[in-house]
Amino acid sequence: MSTKILIVEDEFVVANSLRILLRQAGYTVSGIATSAEEAYEHLQRDKHDLVLLDIRLNGSVSGIDLARKLKTENIAFVYLSANSSQKVLEEAKKTEPYGFLVKPFREKDLLVALDIAVYLHKNKLESKLQQEALLEKQLLEISHEDSDGKQTFLKIAKAIRTFIPFDLIVCETRPLSASRFDEYSYLRVGFDEYQFIGKEELLTISGLKSDALFKIQENSYTDTHVATYYNGATTDPVSVTPLQKIWLNTFSLESYLIFPVALSNGSWVHYSFYSRRHAMYTQSHVAVLNLFVGSLASVTAKLVHADVSSTSTIRLSADRKPDRTEDRQGSVPEFKRIIGKHPLLLAALDLITQVAPYKTSVLILGESGTGKESIAQAIHALSGQRNGPFIKVNCAAIPTALIESELFGHEKGAFTGAIEKRIGKFEQAHEGTLFLDEIGEMPLDMQVRLLRVLQEKEIDPVGGKSPRKVDVRIVAATNRNLEREVAEGRFRLDLYYRLNVFPITLPPLRERKSDIQALAVYFANRFCNEFNKNFNGISASMIDALQGYTWPGNIRELENVLERSVILNDGRSELALKQSLSGAVDKASGKVEIDTLGDVKRIQQETEREYLISVLKKTNGLIRGANGAAELLKIKPTTLEARLAKLGIQRGDFGT
Repeated sequence: MSTKILIVEDEFVVANSLRILLRQAGYTVSGIATSAEEAYEHLQRDKHDLVLLDIRLNGSVSGIDLARKLKTENIAFVYLSANSSQKVLEEAKKTEPYGFLVKPFREKDLLVALDIAVYLHKNKLESKLQQEALLEKQLLEISHEDSDGKQTFLKIAKAIRTFIPFDLIVCETRPLSASRFDEYSYLRVGFDEYQFIGKEELLTISGLKSDALFKIQENSYTDTHVATYYNGATTDPVSVTPLQKIWLNTFSLESYLIFPVALSNGSWVHYSFYSRRHAMYTQSHVAVLNLFVGSLASVTAKLVHADVSSTSTIRLSADRKPDRTEDRQGSVPEFKRIIGKHPLLLAALDLITQVAPYKTSVLILGESGTGKESIAQAIHALSGQRNGPFIKVNCAAIPTALIESELFGHEKGAFTGAIEKRIGKFEQAHEGTLFLDEIGEMPLDMQVRLLRVLQEKEIDPVGGKSPRKVDVRIVAATNRNLEREVAEGRFRLDLYYRLNVFPITLPPLRERKSDIQALAVYFANRFCNEFNKNFNGISASMIDALQGYTWPGNIRELENVLERSVILNDGRSELALKQSLSGAVDKASGKVEIDTLGDVKRIQQETEREYLISVLKKTNGLIRGANGAAELLKIKPTTLEARLAKLGIQRGDFGT
């Protein structure tokens, strides 16, 4: 059965040419729509496998609006468009298209793009079904295992995490009772690492007394057994209860999802998923949990009837000192060189584990020095190509005249100086991974060649007589804003969408300052071993200075600072900071050192951040509505929320 395609294009000549071309290639063209409204009618009348969609359409509804509907109905779509503005590109990216063709395009480009889109869509559906079947199997196995309640809950949490991300998960019986308060509560403190939060610990952390906590617990009880979620906005479908406020404030959480499960004896158990990320949960998460509600009820019945007197649990002691060789990311040894437990980092690691088994292209985004190469190596190590080569190419370091030969190779005598045959990086990476670092620096003419290779899976060496097939998994990285590069004509739109199948964004060090001490200790240990010196710790004043700095050079700069500190240390005392951190505030004078354009940009960001925090404090954290921060600033709430996210401003920063 051929793939059925709907063409949504308001230029008849273009649309008709597409119809003829697709039919000749063996596709079934079910119709042509010149507007989103007309496309809606086609979609209601007939089932389609894929939609070719122009972004700019006649009528009030754009192609991007139509794409959102296609996404909710799980219909694959490929954009057709000329270069667009950065704003349009950012909106288009959010719809997660299966491809993007820039007009004008070759016939072969179209057919290859459609083949890729059909493959990706099928693979996505099959992967989703496989993951769902795996979760169903895991829950069934857990229900038959002989383990205590806390271990059972830990296994449930790990199994669900692939579908429902969280930093804190709580399992509560309803109605709640003082004897069973928070019996099964885990806080995620590292990748695959969990800490049990008991009543006494919660009392200590929150500063409440036992009777006050139980009173809050009673006031939070509700007979409503409907899944609800809260994302920190006034438009959310549920109000925050006093007990949920305790969790949110105690652990600086931003959003939660509560999912009720009915047991066979008529009682109810509520799973609460909390995240430090804003607007994490949607109705789609509720829909996923509804798929497994039967299996979840079965395993939960075992959980609530487990022997609660058992002392077996997973617990991470706050004062435990890790061994130098300790695996710092739980049970995933491929992450042992990635230090930190900040939620933004953990979210990136979650994405790595999800995408690594497939050959999907990955685009790693982040500032210089954030560890993009380490992430690329982890993706390779967790992939099916782990036994193949990992080849790195720094696109910014290769002269323009040599980049084609470097990537694709050349034959002997292909050009002046080609005294022997050379194998290019693509062939070197055959059956492995090719890491294209600084992809944003690649010249436009080479971007065209790269796009052809990605689509057709074959290369043409310089001076070669025939193309050669290659089996390579592409991981690209850049510190540039590629949407802006596309909008300004420096990066091809179709290549951007071909690479941006699965983006992973790494946070800058200034947004994960809670990891600075662990990183500093790690680097100090490493350099002390390397220089054969004893490590006697890091002075409190140095830790304070490190945490107070904004780190424009990110982890690489921190590594350099620690290497210098170890070299200057006598090996008998704690490490001390024996250098000034450029760009840091001089507390005595209140002045800021400005040496580079980067310092100017950083100061601008810090000033904007402080100003927005001051406004949010005035509105008690209210963003939307009357007297909200958006109204005071005279900007759209969505614009303000985007700025808050970009500047790393969270609820705890303005004291609500």
